[in-house]
Amino acid sequence: MLKTFKIGGVHPAENKITADKAVEKLPLPKTVTIPIAQHIGAPAKVIVKRGDMVKAGQLIAQSAGFVSTNIHSSVSGKVKKIDSVFDSSGYKKESVVIDVDGDEWAEGIDTSTDLIKNTGLDAKAINKKILEGGIVGLGGATFPTHVKLSPPPGMKAEVLLINGVECEPYLTADHRLMLEHGEELLVGINLLKKALGVDRAVIGIENNKPDAIEHLTVLSENYSGIEVCPLKVKYPQGGEKQLIKAVTGREVPSGALPIAVGAVVNNVGTALAVYEAVMKNKPLVERIVTVTGKSLSKPSNFKVRIGTPVKELIEAAGGLPEDTAKVISGGPMMGKAVASIDIPVAKGTSGVLIINEEEGHRKQVLNCIRCGRCVSVCPMGLEPFLLMTLAEKKIWDKAEHENVMDCIECGSCSFTCPANRPLLDYIRYGKQTVGGIIRSRK
Repeated sequence: MLKTFKIGGVHPAENKITADKAVEKLPLPKTVTIPIAQHIGAPAKVIVKRGDMVKAGQLIAQSAGFVSTNIHSSVSGKVKKIDSVFDSSGYKKESVVIDVDGDEWAEGIDTSTDLIKNTGLDAKAINKKILEGGIVGLGGATFPTHVKLSPPPGMKAEVLLINGVECEPYLTADHRLMLEHGEELLVGINLLKKALGVDRAVIGIENNKPDAIEHLTVLSENYSGIEVCPLKVKYPQGGEKQLIKAVTGREVPSGALPIAVGAVVNNVGTALAVYEAVMKNKPLVERIVTVTGKSLSKPSNFKVRIGTPVKELIEAAGGLPEDTAKVISGGPMMGKAVASIDIPVAKGTSGVLIINEEEGHRKQVLNCIRCGRCVSVCPMGLEPFLLMTLAEKKIWDKAEHENVMDCIECGSCSFTCPANRPLLDYIRYGKQTVGGIIRSRK
């Protein structure tokens, strides 16, 4: 019987229309805009200035603390300016704008496709390479990977979980990565195991990707301590706590991190980036992005340099359809609508979804009928209808007491609500405010 998490969950239409689309390399843009805050934690500190010539893979902004990470140029060219530029959040962020001039890589970076399996580096040296390479969680959270690999005193990792679930509808970047870069992925997993000091790694993949399950199962026979775990299709199985519950049966306590139950979770994209950083000396300067939508003429998976304007991805996928209602950064459940397609691709950009007018129309919001559906589907065991009310009425102490910070923002509540209540919108607002209150106490 296939494993899954037990509490809540929904089954939105998968719409994996790019699952059979091999990854294409997107041509270099004329200009890239590279934000220096592409990760959770302190923004990096810019170390270049206007007029400087840079190469692809060159450090342009340095980590500004333990929970921070490096930022590198994704292209070779001249620094045009350092300016505040809108990103997918809708806010202006300090960014380095570079005019592209060729594709010259910094010295020591191996851009070949040759597979390297073995390294003489110890755990400390591997983690140093990961920090230097600016590796972050590529599943969307963008948490600095070197921090995840450094458990707090008194805590020890027992198992490494590799997230190949990709449960968000429409997105297929991770699926294609597993099919096209399986060997590099497995070497990256071995490196993560060594960095953590664990003997066991499990790759969780939902059963709607049988080709990826079969492919990695065969390849993993040559890698000790790595196994593939097929999972039942249920959203949001890609959530850290849900994946841990499904694979190990362990439950992460409220307010705690996965390491509390001996688990560390990394996305498949992160594992591939770790391979490139450690074995190829290549920092995180490009990633796979799904560009998709029912009205798009050429939905595709692209390998894209960080800082490339989103509009260039859309043009390569056939251009913006006439019936476009929204452009979403990410998937339809957890992604956010963007105000402009001029924003740049960042490390956390997993997909660009073009929503047509039929799908994008919000229905009339009605009064809550107390049906309890939002409660039954919440994978964190929360009461979304109550959390929305508390956020509406700004009752922040009660919202904190009701564990609003445990919400993983999966959107299952809004998806299932028959009254079309904007539950997730208000809960996000509540989380942001309560989170600020909690931080102010420290």
